Amino acid sequence: MKINVVMVEPEIPQNTGNIARTCAAIGAKLHLVHPLGFDISEKSVKRAGLDYWDKLEIEEHKNLAEFLEKYKPEENNMFFATTKGKHVYSEPNYKEMEEVFVLFGKETKGLPEDLLKKYIGKTIRIPMREKLRSLNLSNSVAIVVYDILRQKQFENLEEISNYFV
Repeated sequence: MKINVVMVEPEIPQNTGNIARTCAAIGAKLHLVHPLGFDISEKSVKRAGLDYWDKLEIEEHKNLAEFLEKYKPEENNMFFATTKGKHVYSEPNYKEMEEVFVLFGKETKGLPEDLLKKYIGKTIRIPMREKLRSLNLSNSVAIVVYDILRQKQFENLEEISNYFV
């Protein structure tokens, strides 16, 4: 299975660095949709991603319209992560899918409202207590992508450490 993590206009370099590290660890492709709230070469982004940048597949897009033109939601297994999602992130049957795209919005606003309304049936959320705004973006990405991997029985990932063997 191919997992695509799509960051739409991320603003905080440390979050993007942490997400990049998660993508490298699981073999997911990271899509960065501009404008970014930072320079991708900033020290803080690289520090958060540590030494994983060379093990990561990254594709940059000028804007959301360009991304959606190239990877059409109607032709791909695409999910839109939002606190307003109609489905819990674990509901979709990812194990039957060859490739999955999960879009996450900017830290301060999330994904555009018009996009969420258009694809409301493909919106997913992480359950949490009422009146709380949201989880940290990098934590949210990890929760969703690891559930996708769990459904695929962690295909192509090392499950047992040989560290103490």
